[in-house]
Amino acid sequence: MKIFPHALVFCLATASLASAAWQIVGSERRNSPNEAVEHRQTEVANEATGARATLHFASFQPGAANLMVIDQPTAPRGDLAAAMEREHALAGVNGGYFDPQDAPVGLLISGGKRIAPLSSARLLSGVLFTKAGRVEVVRAKRFEKNPRIDSAVQCGPLLVDGTKPVDGLNDTRSARRTFAFVDGKGGGALGYCSSVSLAQLAEILALPTVAGARPIARALNLDGGSSSAFWVGGKGEPFSISEFKTVRDFVAIVPRGTR
Repeated sequence: MKIFPHALVFCLATASLASAAWQIVGSERRNSPNEAVEHRQTEVANEATGARATLHFASFQPGAANLMVIDQPTAPRGDLAAAMEREHALAGVNGGYFDPQDAPVGLLISGGKRIAPLSSARLLSGVLFTKAGRVEVVRAKRFEKNPRIDSAVQCGPLLVDGTKPVDGLNDTRSARRTFAFVDGKGGGALGYCSSVSLAQLAEILALPTVAGARPIARALNLDGGSSSAFWVGGKGEPFSISEFKTVRDFVAIVPRGTR
């Protein structure tokens, strides 16, 4: 989604209170590229409202794989599937926000090079980054520059913090969503969710076993709507949910040791 920087402050409307709890109604492991990445599909439902959602997770454990930000600085820009296959990635999603001129909005580091600076915009409340092979999600105001950071993308809002859903998220606009999270034990995941509000997604991701055995410690919303895309390689055909428009950058899960 192309976003005007001066409009970022209007993107966080006050959330309404949830009328009922979400529950997991189905979860299965799908075809995965190797043992380093687990592709899981989870179905959730809210019986009181009749709402349902489908989520896909590409999870990895510490030491098994790493994250890499892939930037596309010039046109023509390819889609997620093409970028993942070109980089021999294991899985990936679209990345952060960009302005009408396709310039990144918020911090962007790719291959150890800072492409765009940290932003103080209220919406961009979190940073996903890798340092010394470890994946972290932190609040933007707590992010510290470090030459050992290989990849980083600033986005938002934060959805889950300390395993709890973040308060005050928009609960009126539904859209396809992509996100990243860490489990507090060194593992993490990239994910996709069918159309829900930000508040609903936060509640869903706070379910203890929604992504597997480990609860989500902190989750960050990535660019959504028409930019949302999710791809996982497989033993055979890859699994792919395509974006509706090309984007500036991607976040990929890559084999350990890939820069």
